[in-house]
Formats: sequence, structure tokens, C-alpha cells
Amino acid sequence: MKPAAQDPLAQLTEIRAIMERSSRFLSLSGLSGVGAGVVALAGTAIGHYYLRQEYGEQGYQRLFQTSEAERLAALPFLLGLALAMMAAAVLVAAVFTLRRTRRDGLRSLWTAPARRLLVALLIPVAAGGLFCLKLYLSNAVELVVPGMLVFYGLALLNGSKYTLDEIRYLGLTQIALGLVALLVPGYGLLLFGAGFGLGHIGYGLLMYNRYERPARVAAGRANIAP
Repeated sequence: MKPAAQDPLAQLTEIRAIMERSSRFLSLSGLSGVGAGVVALAGTAIGHYYLRQEYGEQGYQRLFQTSEAERLAALPFLLGLALAMMAAAVLVAAVFTLRRTRRDGLRSLWTAPARRLLVALLIPVAAGGLFCLKLYLSNAVELVVPGMLVFYGLALLNGSKYTLDEIRYLGLTQIALGLVALLVPGYGLLLFGAGFGLGHIGYGLLMYNRYERPARVAAGRANIAP
């Protein structure tokens, strides 16, 4: 039997793995998804509380019928909340992913695949953000949450070719929830929390248990082995 180093099939497998690592960002941490989901749930709760304080029990639905002056008055808080959520989610994702990158023995988080992934995500997210802002200013408030979910789902699909394949299914989930929100606009805030919050948490736990936890268990066993 040939040694593994001389086995053509083993060599091809190793070459394929090296090429995949060089073209895809595979150190994305599952815990970053969990952290981003927690941030989204917290932001959803804050937004719900603000709208209740401003417009009563049905604050989110009441926002659909507000005048232009009322919408403009609420815009700074809602826009600031959205930007704060995005910044916090990116920070949490960067911290956990950097920790995994170092554990994997990589020197830098800012690799060519990471840059390609970032660009692939940012283009649909930026376009979607401007589109949703225009919807809000044009008194189509009920379309804002569906638009956010759909554009974010498209961003994940666009970025999936540069990272783990499973992120594609998270993107499809976001798009599906966005389309549901089109049909039941009154539940938009709830679907926002489900998509950006629970969706990320579920995805993050799945990725952590599939990729990171087995590696950490194996490393722990190797450290205690005689």
C-alpha cells in the first residue's frame, strides 16, 4: 500500500483544500452569527419600545399612517438605531472571527478572500439601505422591513461563493421572510427579529457545532494525550 504522501488521490485532495483556502474565507466564526443575532434581537426590542412610546400599543402599524412630518421626526432615531445595530454586529463578528483566525494559525484576518467577501456583502447591503431609506421617505414604510430582509438575503447569496456554503441557506431564509413580510406587513417587526435575530443565532450555532466545536474537542484531546 502506498504511503499517503505518495497517494495521487490524497495529493489531489490536499491540493483542492489548499486552493479552497486561498479562494474562500473559511474562518468565519459561528459565534459571530450568534452575537449578531443577539444584537438584532436587542435592537428589535428597542425599536418596538420606542414605537410604542411614540404611537401607542400598535406603534409599528401606526407608523404606516404617520404624516411626513412625523416620519421625519422619527427618522433620526430609527436610522441611528439601524446604524448602531450594524456597527455592533460587525464588531462582534470581527472579534469572534479574529479569535478563530488566530486559533487556526492564520496571521491576518484581512486576507484576499476576506476582502472579496466584504465587497460582495457591502454592495447589496448599501444598495438596499438606500432603497429602503427612499421607501421610508416616500410613505411606503410597510415595505422597508421586507426590503431590508430581501436585500440582506441577496447579499448573503452574493457572498456565499467566498465563504462557507451554508451561508447560502441563511440568505434564502432572509429572502423568504422578506417575501412573507410583504404579505403580512403588520408583522414586519416580528419577522425582522426572526430573520436578523433568530436566523443568525440558529445559523451561528449550526456552524459552531459543525466546524468549530469538533476542532476544539480534538485539540483538547491532543493536548491531554500522553
